[in-house]
Amino acid sequence: MKSFKDFFKKYQWDDIKARLERVTANDVEKSLQKKNKTLEDFLNFLSPIAAEKLEVMAKMTQQITQKRFGKTIQLYAPLYLSNECQNICTYCGFSLDNSIKRKTLSDTELMIEASVLKSMNVNHVLLVSGEANKNVGIDYFLNAIQLLKPHFANISIEVQPLSEEEYRQLHEAGVHAVLVYQETYHQEVYKEYHPKGKKSNFEFRLETPDRIGKAGIHKMGLGVLLGLENWRVDSFFNALHVDYLQKQYWKSKYSVSFPRLRPAEGIIEPNFIMSDRDLLQLICAYRIWNEDLEISISTRENEKFRNNIISLGATAMSAASKTNPGGYAVDKESLEQFETSDERSMEEIKNIIKKAGYDPVMKDWDVVYSGI
Repeated sequence: MKSFKDFFKKYQWDDIKARLERVTANDVEKSLQKKNKTLEDFLNFLSPIAAEKLEVMAKMTQQITQKRFGKTIQLYAPLYLSNECQNICTYCGFSLDNSIKRKTLSDTELMIEASVLKSMNVNHVLLVSGEANKNVGIDYFLNAIQLLKPHFANISIEVQPLSEEEYRQLHEAGVHAVLVYQETYHQEVYKEYHPKGKKSNFEFRLETPDRIGKAGIHKMGLGVLLGLENWRVDSFFNALHVDYLQKQYWKSKYSVSFPRLRPAEGIIEPNFIMSDRDLLQLICAYRIWNEDLEISISTRENEKFRNNIISLGATAMSAASKTNPGGYAVDKESLEQFETSDERSMEEIKNIIKKAGYDPVMKDWDVVYSGI
């Protein structure tokens, strides 16, 4: 059976870059007027010239989002399990070559952290870890899920790429969604950002969503690390990946996140600066192209941007995030993966959402309805 890898090879980075530069204002206008949008339309929305239509695109984005998702924002929080990692990644605070104290939560520590999240009324939790297969592998994850499942309505996970069988085990254990980011689809420079570790295998990571889809996971989350390479080209390839997956694994739902490089221990400076206006254009491009995509905004983004994006395309937001294992209570000084920009409390975020005329949703799905 073919995978996305075979589909991906039909496209060239430089060709997509050139196509983006050739888009005209008339191309964008025609794409905006079409009823059924294609990847070619998405490329037009991403183009530099489309920035001139941002106000029109923002209004369309607002209308489409309200029609498809209503005036609601799903709130969740990450729970970092470990900062141990066997990879060297030039942009990550958890990178193996950073000489810092490593920590993996014990069962007791895990439940202490969970109790803090529950005190904030969090019901959707995202489990995150570095990529350390030996110490923090499938057995660790299954144990953590078993401990947490009685306390949360929805458990998602963002960890190292796993095998199809391991994803099946996560599905059977009750995991709702799996997030995995390619970081960049620029294969020629991928190795420069990932010089050592299993993550340096571009194709293994590229085929991870195929394994997730075959395992029957309810939802997949994709994205690229904005700042590594040209965000317009990288985002086209990410949309190409989403489009392929939706057709191949049509029973699953899909979400897109927009992590921009943030300060962290020992990381590189962004190669490509992406402004708030650029990010808004990207979010609008996704929403106008694909009405069913869930769009998630993390605390990497600043308060002003997050306040404004509530009514402009977001369907989910993290809040009160700690990006270090034990960061909520157990070990507040452990190494964080990156610095958060929006440090407001869960209650503050809920109030901001309400003031915008939207409803903050803490729980809208439960495993009892899934047959798990």
